[in-house]
Amino acid sequence: MDSNVNIQQEERPALATYEDIASRIEHSLTQPDLNEEQTSAALHKARAYGLAAVMVRPSDVDIAVRILDGSSVRVASVAGFPHGTSTTATKLYEGRDLLRRGAREVSLVVHPGKMKSRQFQHVETEILQMSQSCHQSDAILKVVFETSYLAEDLKIILCKMCKRTEADYAETDTGYGPGVYATADLALLKTICKDVVKIKATVSSLEQVHAAYAAGAERFGSLDAFAILDAWKAELEAKAKAAAVSE
Repeated sequence: MDSNVNIQQEERPALATYEDIASRIEHSLTQPDLNEEQTSAALHKARAYGLAAVMVRPSDVDIAVRILDGSSVRVASVAGFPHGTSTTATKLYEGRDLLRRGAREVSLVVHPGKMKSRQFQHVETEILQMSQSCHQSDAILKVVFETSYLAEDLKIILCKMCKRTEADYAETDTGYGPGVYATADLALLKTICKDVVKIKATVSSLEQVHAAYAAGAERFGSLDAFAILDAWKAELEAKAKAAAVSE
């Protein structure tokens, strides 16, 4: 770790309402074998649950835009997914095509091999060009690190790239890499990105949401956001009943 980096976990306001999590969580529909009926049903459900966004495969952006039209749920998709090894030209074309079709958020997967080869100018130029495309369309750019591949110095360098290129989020992983991030990764990313670039973390349970939020994450991605929100509603109802009894 960079000896000049002092990781501190700051106190944050408690998550206290349904919207506190619903407005921060996105449901992932990136599994390759999902059929159109399953995708459509999940999109309608996301609308009913009031999620922040739904992450869909590039081929599903059109149907997502149609179903989510008029709702607060944003259509998100991916470029260079899942490993980031496409050429820059391919990623940029993919991102611009997603934006043209109506996606409002793009997750750009960084090539981990380029980072490990220390080809930093290549990576930063790629992020910058995608950032410019997204912001010209009033869309959000999320830069996916795949933290389990990278040493801490490379994570720090990527955070600094995100700040210089005005990316909106630094994202911990795709969910298709060799492992999951550590809580320390979130704290490290938050320490470097501060309030300039927000942090998105992959989660699979309500407990992970609370832990990621405490570590500084502002957005959560999950393969089952609905189960997490159901658990959150149950927890809130239990707290309300307990408070009523104590009065």
